[in-house]
Amino acid sequence: MRVALFLTCVNDTLYPDTGRAVVKLLTRLGVEVDFPAAQTCCGQPHYNTGYRHEAEPLARHYSDVFGPGLASGDYDAIVTPSGSCAAMVRELYPRMGERARAEGRGDHLATTLAPVVPKTYELTEFLVDVLGVTDVGASYPHTVTYHPTCHGLRSLGLGDRPTRLLRAVRGLELVELPGAQECCGFGGTFAVKNADVSAAMGTDKVRNAESTGADTLCAADNSCLMHLGGTMSRLRVGMRPVHLAEILASTEEDPLS
Repeated sequence: MRVALFLTCVNDTLYPDTGRAVVKLLTRLGVEVDFPAAQTCCGQPHYNTGYRHEAEPLARHYSDVFGPGLASGDYDAIVTPSGSCAAMVRELYPRMGERARAEGRGDHLATTLAPVVPKTYELTEFLVDVLGVTDVGASYPHTVTYHPTCHGLRSLGLGDRPTRLLRAVRGLELVELPGAQECCGFGGTFAVKNADVSAAMGTDKVRNAESTGADTLCAADNSCLMHLGGTMSRLRVGMRPVHLAEILASTEEDPLS
């Protein structure tokens, strides 16, 4: 199987180790991973801030980069370690096409985006639903609590896929996070426009995580972990935020420190 890694802006800029972890993990599972260098933003910040038309060129570019008819051949899937960006493609790209049609601009946008929508998977979806695995051969001897981010929980409906993967990791003790389904307060530009509310929500989430006694707070979106990591630093909480992909990529031979 040959897949394309859609790393996303946040990971490319701030968390490249997450991308490396995805490549390591999928390669270990026998998947050929390509990284199209021409990839850019999926358009989510523009769309969610109300700049719907400005997001369309970015959506078209996503289709150009990851869609069919490439000189390098078609991909079986597009995999991303980000529930929010996966949700943008799967949930909001079809809406963009429908809106363009409703505005009398024809079917071109919908037709352009259609091939990439069903092929785009958040990492845990791809592992569990496409590869059919939960035990990925990982080892991570730490106590972990898992925060289900909003897009993964509500838009993609990831359910227990992430926790099934975590429970199969050797040496990992998974403890339940109180108030797990509550938003951490990041929400992209929400954290900028409503800073006080965002900070209060982040504090509640971190205090709940701290109460578990875990040494690691795990999530499948680095944007949320960035917010929570900053909150932990300000509150001087002795816990570290770690992306799920990095835990799943960790092995006894090459442990994540």
